[in-house]
Amino acid sequence: MQMQSNLTADDIAKLWATAEQMADVARAETLAHFRLSSLTADSKSAAFDPVTVADRAAEKAMRAILAKARPHDGVLGEEFGAVAGTSGLTWVLDPIDGTRGYISGTPTWGVLIALSDHDGPFLGLVDQPYIGERFMGGLGRAEMHGPLGRRDLAVRQGLGLDKATLFTTFPEVGTSDDRAAFERVASRVQMTRYGCDCYAYALLASGQVDLVIEAGLNAYDIQAPIAVIEAAGGIVTNWAGGPAHDGGRALAAATPELHAAAMALLAP
Repeated sequence: MQMQSNLTADDIAKLWATAEQMADVARAETLAHFRLSSLTADSKSAAFDPVTVADRAAEKAMRAILAKARPHDGVLGEEFGAVAGTSGLTWVLDPIDGTRGYISGTPTWGVLIALSDHDGPFLGLVDQPYIGERFMGGLGRAEMHGPLGRRDLAVRQGLGLDKATLFTTFPEVGTSDDRAAFERVASRVQMTRYGCDCYAYALLASGQVDLVIEAGLNAYDIQAPIAVIEAAGGIVTNWAGGPAHDGGRALAAATPELHAAAMALLAP
């Protein structure tokens, strides 16, 4: 049984308050540099893997909040690694998911915040600072806030694979075998779109798209989307139907029927 079953209503309110406080400071840090002509990016590897001053500043600001509000929890972040905790809970942070989009000026990157126990994420927040949209799921919450106000999150129902909209971030989709598997699904859906990074998962949770298929993910890329999509009634697994919260290959689907159809096509 997951640890959240022992949480009181007051505990849950405090956890969400901490998550939203982190999202607020990350929003401020990322917007301070977005679309500035002076913004530059370093690469974390020989292949272009960009990181900016905004990535680092946002994660530092979020970690500072946790150090005060939740000092006994663990932290796993993209930029500053893992810190073990003693509570059994771990905050999983991606200060800018979609740094390539961020440095290109597109408004589809996001701040990812998840809270996990040994079974995986049970609270997730996806924030798009420039648009001003925030998607939250878990612990009895499934809602978004944005320019059009507040509304409940709910995945789209009733569509077959032939009417579905599929997203992935990179057309290459991992290895050549991964790409071939993705293309088997893409050939069967009504529409395939590329890009958006974490925002594609938020669109699935809000009932706008039906499938997201990716490979080569890290835990901090997928844990917040898992919690948000599951709270909205969707499904996220790896390509074999197992847990996806450690990263690797991920299949997010609005319904069990779409998930089963896609997974059958992804199989070797």
